[in-house]
Amino acid sequence: MDTIASLFSFITTPVSWIIVQFHKLYGAIFGPDTGWAWGLSIVSLVVLIRICLIPLFVKQIKSTRNMQALQPKMKAIQERYKSDKQRQSEEMMKLYKETGTNPLSSCLPILAQSPFFFALYHVLSKIASGEKIGVLNQSLVDSAREAHIFGAPIAAKFMDSPEKVEALNASLTDVRIVTAVMIVLMSASQFFTQRQLMMKNVDLSVKTPYMQQQKMLMYIFPVIFAVMGINFPVGVLVYWLTTNVWTMGQQMYVINQNPTPGSKAQAHYLDRLLKSVTSHSEVRGRRRRNVVQAIVAKGSDRNDNERRFIAGLAKAGFAAQANGTVEKSTDATAEAEAAGGARRQQPKRQTKAQRQSAAAQQGAAKGDEASSEEPKTSLEKDAPQDAKPKPAGKSPSGAARQAKSGQRKGQQRSKHQSSKK
Repeated sequence: MDTIASLFSFITTPVSWIIVQFHKLYGAIFGPDTGWAWGLSIVSLVVLIRICLIPLFVKQIKSTRNMQALQPKMKAIQERYKSDKQRQSEEMMKLYKETGTNPLSSCLPILAQSPFFFALYHVLSKIASGEKIGVLNQSLVDSAREAHIFGAPIAAKFMDSPEKVEALNASLTDVRIVTAVMIVLMSASQFFTQRQLMMKNVDLSVKTPYMQQQKMLMYIFPVIFAVMGINFPVGVLVYWLTTNVWTMGQQMYVINQNPTPGSKAQAHYLDRLLKSVTSHSEVRGRRRRNVVQAIVAKGSDRNDNERRFIAGLAKAGFAAQANGTVEKSTDATAEAEAAGGARRQQPKRQTKAQRQSAAAQQGAAKGDEASSEEPKTSLEKDAPQDAKPKPAGKSPSGAARQAKSGQRKGQQRSKHQSSKK
């Protein structure tokens, strides 16, 4: 880890300078040697970095959605050119170029944070050994070594030896309890963030291998953080726990305000939007108007959530316009009522016993019709044309039975006559 941290030593001076500036602010409030002053300095460093990374986070969200939408096409390309890897790569790059998708965009926030993360690790390691680094002079290093967060020095680790912890004026039990709690919170926040993304902000109508990979990462990432966390100083754990909580809150905001089309989050968002429109008779806010405008522009390509939203507007007597606004429409109300009436006129669902009884009745009726349409017998063909018609009161089934009995009697008389001859 020291080798990796040394690779990012070029940024240790800016990181140490930022920490010192925040330490001056919090030191004037809580005292320069307190854990609150140094701990809040690290938290403020995280907040500053994440604010600067908001554009990359937005790019990550867009890239993730584009990758989800492209999964069926990517799978088709892999199946089509599975024997030609070069052509497969070319078609993949062509697809990325046509859709403006960059597969690496989803990793940009993590890649951008990594230099600050390892620089902070390098700074805390030097503080633990009592060495100057960046703009941290010896007095600031000694002050940071004396700072404790809930009894654990900010430079102590879970795997440190008792002698090293005692040199930092702390007990090994306090250090391990504090670091264990932070590791659990760090892993839990990572798991909840990934689960929130998978359960609420994924288009459930698209089943792709990408979703299975995301589910695996949901369980793998927390385990990785837990294993790595035992080798992180308390200050680094504070940094990583803060950035996980920030990511969780930032993602929750994005899911609520700009959900993925076809996801559960979009269904909840459109329900809230429909209630707002029906209560205020207008679409409030430019962002909401942009959402309605995009739904109207889709036309027949709308998903189930968007179709329900348009139907709900029509039922309330509103019609969505191309500019994202809504207008009162009597035609929309009439169409919604007609659609509702058509749904109410549908027959009720029958039980299994009712379906079997109806099928038996239909089978009996078909059997009676088939019996009445049987071909006439030889005696019926030879019967005189002026024979008396049968009474209308008799049922077709009775006529069929008489025809069958006549046929049997005719055959017996023919045999009797031949024997006389």
